[in-house]
Amino acid sequence: MVLLSSGRPGDASAGDPYTPHHGNGGYHVESYELDLDYRVNSNRLSGRASITAVAEQALTRFALDLSGLRVSKVTVNGRRVSRYTQRAGKLHITPSSTLMDGAEFIVDIQYAGNPKPEDSPWGGLGWDELTEGVIVASQPSGAATWFPCNDHPGDKAHYRIAITTDSPYYALANGRLVSRRVKASRTTWVYDQAAPMATYLATVQIGRYELVELNATPVTTRAVLPSGQLREFKNDFGRQQDMIKLFCKLFGSYPFGSYTVVVTDDDLEIPLEAQGISIFGSNHVDGKRTSERLVAHELAHQWFGNSVTPSTWKDIWLNEGFACYAEWLWSEESGGLSADQQVSKAHTRLRGLPQDLLLSDPGPELMFDDRLYKRGAITLHAIRLHLGDDTFFELLRSWTKTYRHGSVTTADFVAAATQFSSDQDGLRELFATWLGSYELPPLPRSARRRRT
Repeated sequence: MVLLSSGRPGDASAGDPYTPHHGNGGYHVESYELDLDYRVNSNRLSGRASITAVAEQALTRFALDLSGLRVSKVTVNGRRVSRYTQRAGKLHITPSSTLMDGAEFIVDIQYAGNPKPEDSPWGGLGWDELTEGVIVASQPSGAATWFPCNDHPGDKAHYRIAITTDSPYYALANGRLVSRRVKASRTTWVYDQAAPMATYLATVQIGRYELVELNATPVTTRAVLPSGQLREFKNDFGRQQDMIKLFCKLFGSYPFGSYTVVVTDDDLEIPLEAQGISIFGSNHVDGKRTSERLVAHELAHQWFGNSVTPSTWKDIWLNEGFACYAEWLWSEESGGLSADQQVSKAHTRLRGLPQDLLLSDPGPELMFDDRLYKRGAITLHAIRLHLGDDTFFELLRSWTKTYRHGSVTTADFVAAATQFSSDQDGLRELFATWLGSYELPPLPRSARRRRT
C-alpha cells in the first residue's frame, strides 16, 4: 500500500507532463483553509494550512508541493506526524496509520519563511514582492511558493483564505470578503471562494490600494488600485461593463459572484488572471484605452480558464485561444476590426513565422507562445464559419454551462462541437487540420454572417 506521489518526471500518477515536478497522485483535495500572516517590510510569511482531501488509493505516505518555506508542524486527522521531510519542492508526509482508499482526511501544516518566486522555464512564478506590497502570479506552477498544495490544474477545490497584514495595506484574495477585522496596527481579511478553483488561479494581492465599487448589474464589479490612477482607470476600463454584457450574451451567464480588477503600483509585462480577479500593471492604465483588448482578454478568462479549466496544460489553447477570440468579438462589437479582418491579419502574420507549433499539444516551451493564442482564435473562427453564428454561440453557451466549474480536455470540446454540426465529418476534418497539424492551414473562407 503506497502512494505514487514523488513528483518525479514520468510518474504517471503525479505531475502534469508540462510541469512534472508539480502535482501529486493518490488523492484529491476538497478544500484549502489558509491562515496567512504577512509582514510587508520584512517579506515574512507565516502560515497555517488545513487541507481536506480524499484518498484515491490506500496511502502509507503522500506528498504536497511546497517551495522555499519551512514546515514546523504537521498533523493528519488531529494526530501529530513525526515523519515528514522536505526536499526538491515537496513535503513528504508519512501518517501514523494507513489512509484507506476513499477515506477523507485532514492535514494541518504550520510553515513560515521569506517567500519568493520559483524559477521556471516561463520566468519567476508565485509570490513576489512589489515596491510596496505583494503580487501572486502562479500560472502554471507557482502556487507552492505560498501554500502547501497539490499543484495540478485538474485538482480543483474550495478555498477559504485569511490574510493578516499591516493596516495601511489592502489585502485581496479570491472569492467573497466575509469579514474584515482591525486589531491594533494590523488587519485580518477573510475571503471564501465557494466555486472550485485550480491552484494556479488562487491569488493574494497586497498594496496601498483603494476599493472602488463600479457596477452592480449584470455582474458586481469592483476595482482595487492606487488612488492616483483612478482618473485614467475610469477611461481605460470605461467600456468593461459593455464587454460583460456582450460576453454574458455570447458565452452565457458570468460564472462567479463578482469580478475585481487590480491595478498594481508597479509595471507588469502582461496582465494576470486569477479566479474572479484580473491583475494589471500601472503601465496598462494610461487614460487612452491603449490596453483595451487586454481588458477583454482577461475578462473572458473568467469563462474560459477559470470556470472551465483545462485538465492538463497541453490543452491550454482552451484558455488562450478562446480569450484571444473574445478580444476579436469585442473589437467587432465596438466598431473596430471585424473578426474576419482580425483573422486575416493574424493569419498573414502566422504564415511568416516558424511552423513548429501543434495546437493540441504545443509542449511546455510553446504553451504561452503568441502563435498558440492566435491560431487557437482562428480555429474558433473556422468553427464559427462551419456552424454559423447562431449555432456557434449556442455551442459556446452550452460548453460553459455543461462544464461550469469543471475540468476539460480538447477531446471534450471536439465532442461537444460535433453534436452541434449537421456535417460532423467535415467538422472532424476541420479539427484534425487545425489541432493536429504543424503546418498552418489555409485561411478559413469568409461567409456572410449576422454581426453579433
